[in-house]
Amino acid sequence: MNIHDFRRIALSFPGAEESSHMGAADFRVDGRIFATLASATQGYGNLQLTREQQREFVEELPELFLPMPGGWGRMGMTHIVLAKATEDVPRGALHAAWKLRVGKNVKSRSKTTESKKSRTATKARAKSR
Repeated sequence: MNIHDFRRIALSFPGAEESSHMGAADFRVDGRIFATLASATQGYGNLQLTREQQREFVEELPELFLPMPGGWGRMGMTHIVLAKATEDVPRGALHAAWKLRVGKNVKSRSKTTESKKSRTATKARAKSR
């Protein structure tokens, strides 16, 4: 596995797009990041996972997955060692990160819609007074 394979897999998911964050390639769905190649020079791809998902990947395959250092790692950002990976494992991990991001995007849209409805109702009540 190399960065080209990581990129190809990341872009294979519905709605996935490549962008750039701080000079490094990232992969987004609905404008939100689910994976990056920010650590590609060190041989890693990066995945945005939950802490629980991160723990499961690291426990199951510690030779392939490790938490990113510092605060990023404590938030679920996870390195995958590209040179040691075959295609199936990164595909599954990238799919987990993509699916998590899609779910968060749906929740975020729901909150935004509810907030807009609330503001509209408040404005309507204020006008009727």
